[in-house]
Amino acid sequence: MPTIAQSELTFQSGGKAIRLDAYLPETLDGPIPAVIALHGAGGNVIGMEQYASTLAAQGFAVYLLHYFDRTCNDRAGTESADKQTIFRNFPLWMKTLWDAISFVETQPQVDGERIALLGFSLGAYLSLANSAIDHRVKAVVEFFGGMPKEMNLFMRRLCPVLILHGEADPTVPVDEAYQLQKLLEKKGIPYEIKIYPGAGHGFESEIWRDAGLRSLQFLQKYLAAPETSKPTREP
Repeated sequence: MPTIAQSELTFQSGGKAIRLDAYLPETLDGPIPAVIALHGAGGNVIGMEQYASTLAAQGFAVYLLHYFDRTCNDRAGTESADKQTIFRNFPLWMKTLWDAISFVETQPQVDGERIALLGFSLGAYLSLANSAIDHRVKAVVEFFGGMPKEMNLFMRRLCPVLILHGEADPTVPVDEAYQLQKLLEKKGIPYEIKIYPGAGHGFESEIWRDAGLRSLQFLQKYLAAPETSKPTREP
């Protein structure tokens, strides 16, 4: 497996320093596609590191976004978000994600035309909401999330989405996945969907492996470098 370089970056959003954990392949072959990953309401990125390393080993620049830094006064602690906190802070986190994309697209190793979002639960809602208004997002991988209904008023566009959801999810009902599927079909947007029978909110190891492979293939498909046209010979 290629060597992965890890570092912590910071950028400014709303006057706050926001952390990004960067995972990059040490050997870069020109600007590479980027994936910004968003944690769920639990507020930490533990468990996402292996995922990030795997994607980086396949040629992606991966950034784990600590978007709770925008609304957390104690950076040493881990903040979790209940429904009231989510409702209050969702717009601020949306702006933080927008600023994160602005920061990532300026990184010298990143191809700013090939940026995707990958979100878990609350992070999936944020990713999908952002993708509905931000043309810079070329694809979204969403784990057990959905499209906020409020975005029906603000939706400007959509991009290809990979939907991964547990059939028996007690936290985010699987109906959220089917509603998203209907929206994408109505808009004529490419998507892929996998509903895991009996799975809840969060996956077991075998399902994680399958979901990880599907995510990789989806990102490779929609963040592929554009083919350069071959020069034509004049007769």
